Amino acid sequence: MPTGDAYQVKPAFLNPRSRSLLRGSVLVLFSLPISLLLSHFPQNQPSVLLTLPALLATIGMVDHIRCMRSQWSWYHGGVLFCIYADLMVIGMILFLLLYPYVSWLSGTH
Repeated sequence: MPTGDAYQVKPAFLNPRSRSLLRGSVLVLFSLPISLLLSHFPQNQPSVLLTLPALLATIGMVDHIRCMRSQWSWYHGGVLFCIYADLMVIGMILFLLLYPYVSWLSGTH
């Protein structure tokens, strides 16, 4: 029988097969500041690396969707609130990703 750390139990937060609101929230909330740093926000420089925070935020939103329940409760309402917040963060990241490439919208030619 193996001893030591062969049978250490990982927390549910680190297991991608288990549902976790915390993991989804962490992914979404950390992807927004990362995207602001990558885009050099006030200048909005184009960067293809912004696709990574967009993917992380999308994975976090999928994790929140997995936590939905079939019957309405306050938990269900809280998860819906998290999903709407995720959509706003993803919209902001996609705006930061696409805005520098749309020259007619920015007014610089």
